[in-house]
Amino acid sequence: MVAPAVAPTWPPPSKTLIPHFPSENPKQLILQQCKTRADLTQVHALLIKTRLIHTTSLSLSLLESAALIVPDALDYALSIFRHHHRRRCHTSAYNIMIRALTYHHSPRDAILLFNHMSRNLVPPDHFTFCAAFKACSAVKAMIEAQQIHALVLKRGFQSYGFIENTLIHVYAICAGVGVARRVFDEMPQRDRVAWNAMLAGYAKNGYWDEVVGLFLMMREQQSVVGFDDVTMITVLTACGRLVNLELGEWVRDYVEANGMMGNLSLMTSLIDMYAKCGHVDKARTLFDQLKCRDVVAWSAMISGYSQAKRCSDALALFSEMQKANVEPNEVTMVSVLYSCGVLGAMETGKWVHFYVNKKKMKLTVTLGTALIDFYAKCGSIESAIEVFEKMPEKNVFSWTAIIHGLANNGKGKRALEFFRLMKEANVEPNDVTFIGALSACSHVGLVGEGRSLFQSMTRDFRIEPGMEHYGCMVDILGRAGLIEEAHEFIKSMPMKPNAIVWRTLLASCRAHKNVPIGEESFRKITQLEPAHSGDYILLSNTYALAGQSEDAKRIRSQMRELGIKKSPGCSLIELEGVVHEFFSEDDEHSYSKEIYNANEQMVERIKLYGYEPNISEARIDAEEEDKVVSVSHHSEKLAIAFGLIKTQPGATIRISKNLRVCGDCHNATKIISKVYNRKIVVRDRNRFHHFQDGSCSCNDFW
Repeated sequence: MVAPAVAPTWPPPSKTLIPHFPSENPKQLILQQCKTRADLTQVHALLIKTRLIHTTSLSLSLLESAALIVPDALDYALSIFRHHHRRRCHTSAYNIMIRALTYHHSPRDAILLFNHMSRNLVPPDHFTFCAAFKACSAVKAMIEAQQIHALVLKRGFQSYGFIENTLIHVYAICAGVGVARRVFDEMPQRDRVAWNAMLAGYAKNGYWDEVVGLFLMMREQQSVVGFDDVTMITVLTACGRLVNLELGEWVRDYVEANGMMGNLSLMTSLIDMYAKCGHVDKARTLFDQLKCRDVVAWSAMISGYSQAKRCSDALALFSEMQKANVEPNEVTMVSVLYSCGVLGAMETGKWVHFYVNKKKMKLTVTLGTALIDFYAKCGSIESAIEVFEKMPEKNVFSWTAIIHGLANNGKGKRALEFFRLMKEANVEPNDVTFIGALSACSHVGLVGEGRSLFQSMTRDFRIEPGMEHYGCMVDILGRAGLIEEAHEFIKSMPMKPNAIVWRTLLASCRAHKNVPIGEESFRKITQLEPAHSGDYILLSNTYALAGQSEDAKRIRSQMRELGIKKSPGCSLIELEGVVHEFFSEDDEHSYSKEIYNANEQMVERIKLYGYEPNISEARIDAEEEDKVVSVSHHSEKLAIAFGLIKTQPGATIRISKNLRVCGDCHNATKIISKVYNRKIVVRDRNRFHHFQDGSCSCNDFW
């Protein structure tokens, strides 16, 4: 069978024409002009033809070009090495190949080549040891690193400063910072590189206090050692992690006094430090002063806004970044997705996901987990599951995110199924995973499963339950109506229960009309912290539901007398990529007139289907005749009315609220979903509510 002819490439790949070697500096020609594999073969042929291949410096230059300069030519370099250098025992040739193998992600082969060099009695030099140590650090080959260290001592190379600096680096990665610090302390003289290597070792292992402590020692020798941008970047990172603004400000002053403000990496580290220390506006001032902003600088500032919960500012800056034609990276996307999740900005987050797919960005564990968290927080749990299933790698955080997402969206049984699959995949759950699994039991009333999970934490996974785990168990028992058992469970806790645990019990007492334990829960809360409006309202509603209307009125009167006002409700809705914010009885929106007209029509319409305003949910200070209006103008009702007039019929409406959904709005939204044939997803302070066809996923217990 005749093989098909291969069509010639057109236009043919360009190559450098080198008819002969110049008499002066042929080595420079090889290193500078060899840019492609074709160039390599041409130069190699000329070297053989002219017999210059036997000139050591030229053959080494050819080897270096193939190994480290020309892309995808490592195999060619290995061929040159085998034919021209290995039998001649050139130390420099081995050095080039050890470096190249590490550079091309084959550090184990680099270590094997070093061993081959030793067996063939090729004498190593200080460059050999540095290259070999870097190969060891790439694969955390501790035993090999120690053997090479012994050879360093045997051959008397320990006095070379940069070998000791590389040793600090390799031990910090392979053996822990303790061994690296011993090497550092035993150095007779330490230059700036040695200090930076030790600082970097601490930083890579997360020893931020040690970074600061070592830098303060270094500062005492400032006149001898001095600082560079590498020093300052490491220290600023530690300042951000430790929220050490005082030292961060000192570094800022030093940078400014020594003319280093033009260093973009250093300025980005300053921005990150200020943001992590809670001074986001100072970070923004520095960001605005940058003459040139790369993706790292943009990402640092967007991340700063996200960490400070200034998510609207984060998305606004991301919009500016797009206008500046700066391509976002994974770090940018993770921060933007977090902000979208907090704000419920579904459309913006979906655009991010589309961008990730369009650019064929790798779905890493970090990015995938951020997408899961975003979709779950926006109530689109099926999209979260789809992302999870497409992730090539998953870790405990990925599993935890999907379990929490399912639990918070009322899919408790599926959450527990994923918890089972997680264990089958030999991924060990952590304490946060158990909070998600216990919450799942709570939302679907699985008391037995909840008890079993709680016991397995210590028995099977050696995780001591914390306050949140005890709070989950109280919620599980309380929701199931086991109020007395929940009360006894709290009293048997090994630590003093906090206000949140007692508040959880109080909410269950309201649902199950248990006045005595509800009163005790309220007293315990007020002993631990000043009770806020929600606590008074829970107790008042407990009295009201139990038929003790006078006591309910008394609590409301106490609130007025004490000047306790209900926290202002705030609801967010995203439409066409813009997040709109509504407050109760708010008239500041640009569409205010249309919204209130739509709200009035909506309320009148649902009244025809059985809705009756619950005036007990009105503003505390509202006059009796204004209470119906007050309830009708709660923030989520205004947001839903806006959604009804600004979206297509049948489209899902998604709302995020800062407080727990009140009983009146919950009842109204159920009826709205049926009357208007809409799915309405509301995320309140505690959980998600998926309203559809007149019912809610929480089964009226939240």
